[in-house]
Amino acid sequence: MPNLLIVDDEYESRYSLQEFIQSSEYDYFSVHEADSYEKGLLMLKQLRPSILVVEISLPDGNGLELGEKAIQWDPSISVIVLTQLKIFEDVQRAINLGFSAFLLKPFLKSELKQIFNRISIQSLSAETSYLIEPNETPVNADLANPIQSSIQYIQKHFKEPITLNMVADAVYLSPSHFSRLFKEEMGVTFVEYLTAYRIEQSKSLLKMTSLPIEIIAHQMGFTSAGYFATTFKKGEGCTPTKYRSLFEKG
Repeated sequence: MPNLLIVDDEYESRYSLQEFIQSSEYDYFSVHEADSYEKGLLMLKQLRPSILVVEISLPDGNGLELGEKAIQWDPSISVIVLTQLKIFEDVQRAINLGFSAFLLKPFLKSELKQIFNRISIQSLSAETSYLIEPNETPVNADLANPIQSSIQYIQKHFKEPITLNMVADAVYLSPSHFSRLFKEEMGVTFVEYLTAYRIEQSKSLLKMTSLPIEIIAHQMGFTSAGYFATTFKKGEGCTPTKYRSLFEKG
């Protein structure tokens, strides 16, 4: 389960954030709290959260510095600054440090939702990537075995929006010749193979996590949750949600 850390000395702000998370579609986050810089620093090291929400003015330190440390330790983390101070220099520094958002108190739930919509998929993709076995083998085109080289390319880049033309270029074949050769050797088209491979890889996330279907679809290279669900059902005979429930019962 992905972690979210709130570092703020104001109880009301922490409570509002907790309430927002628990009542939203982001309730799959495990939310943790700290009311000081030092506690926040310790919890950052222990939890390695996907998202850090931090107040700038903490009783024992500066939240911008805490956010900077968080990014140094984990460049994939999303940092949201929370403050009452309308100081341009703080906004500029947050931008320069690569923070994801700058939110003024008192904040609206609609503002939070907009921010979470923007950063959650990116954060969770990084959080869950370890669940998919990485293929670190360099792809070197073997001119004598172009289809095997193309399989290696697909398995390494399947999360990306790859196309037949891209893979054909990688193995130094024309798209039409590559398409014909792939079907002859593999018994399926390039698109059919790529889709089936993505579906197979998605099963581990469905089994091992409770992440929303939208997140899994994005992680597997599908353009939308709806397309993923339709494709999954066509290949597996049930929806991703049904597949997950069958696994949980078993």
